[in-house]
Amino acid sequence: MRLRAVSSPARAGARIAGVTGDHYFTAQPASDAPAREVEFSVADRDYQLVSAGGVFSASRLDPGTAVLLRKAELPAADTVGDLLDLGCGFGPIACVLADVAPASTVWAVDVNARARELTAANAARIGAADRVRVSAPDDVPADLRFAQLWSNPPIRIGKDELHELLLRWLPRLAPDGVGWLVVARHLGGDSLQRWIIDQGWQVERHASQKGFRVLRVTR
Repeated sequence: MRLRAVSSPARAGARIAGVTGDHYFTAQPASDAPAREVEFSVADRDYQLVSAGGVFSASRLDPGTAVLLRKAELPAADTVGDLLDLGCGFGPIACVLADVAPASTVWAVDVNARARELTAANAARIGAADRVRVSAPDDVPADLRFAQLWSNPPIRIGKDELHELLLRWLPRLAPDGVGWLVVARHLGGDSLQRWIIDQGWQVERHASQKGFRVLRVTR
């Protein structure tokens, strides 16, 4: 699979509210920041998405996300059901999932309001606005269960907060669902794998590349 990433100023002088000093897990980034375009390719499909400061990996496709999209098993074209992009940022994972699995519904979830705005715009760019549900965490229907969960989880929010996040969302997998996580080894990828196993999940180290672990999580 070919995968590359570059960034350039966005067309039409678009601007998105925010500042580069905001954390990517800030709920409401504060000031104006110019938008930019991020280009990458996954599975021989080219993407040109809009990003901006104040969201995760604003200027490029994050290396961990790139490894996840390269090494995890992307859903088949006939995959149905609800898929979750947890911590969607500007939406690269959500857009790829919606593109390769057009019969599914993708829920793109993030606490960051600008990230949600960007993801919605990017879903429209690829013609998937009707199949990508962009949502704050508390707005996802409580009874919804996901066939797949995809995430480059926000390690830097802290261990306790990360554990709380996974304890909230992993149980939302359907009984036969699968979760795909990518975590840098030097940021605790191996210890996180052990912790998830201790919570009663089956965890396979599906792949390792460039210092990242791709974990496959099932019940």
